[in-house]
Amino acid sequence: MALETEKKRVSRQQDVPLPEASRNYAPRGIAALLAPVVRPVFRKRAPAAAQLLSDWRQLAGAELYARATPLKFAGGTLTLGCTGPTAMELQMAESQIIERLNLALGQKLVERLRFTQQSPGVAAPRPARLAAAAIEPPADLPEGPLGEALAALYRGMKSRS
Repeated sequence: MALETEKKRVSRQQDVPLPEASRNYAPRGIAALLAPVVRPVFRKRAPAAAQLLSDWRQLAGAELYARATPLKFAGGTLTLGCTGPTAMELQMAESQIIERLNLALGQKLVERLRFTQQSPGVAAPRPARLAAAAIEPPADLPEGPLGEALAALYRGMKSRS
């Protein structure tokens, strides 16, 4: 084994062993020590991507948050998971979405959007319903349980529209 390491340290031009690399024991900055540790982590997920994914609700706004979920951010491309029809709508507004996200982030990070068809997993906000008592049914409904059922049906239909 010692013979193998000695062969590696031999110069190709001459059969003279290379001098051992000098070591520097001087104090180093913390950035030099942390770089080899942090670099692999940042390759997987950059700090900007982490901010984009964690602060999605505030960055995207209520409407976009309800319709799409960020899945991945790499190389300037933000991948959003959403339903098929939503993807087509968001594709039409791609430039406005990118502009809004970059403005909120404070720098130009997002360059492109990519859409993956899937359920976003976030329930869309429901419109506020009117109180059932505020909707008056027609006056010509019959009396008794049938009239009450028709009035409830009328209120239910009107509260959804």
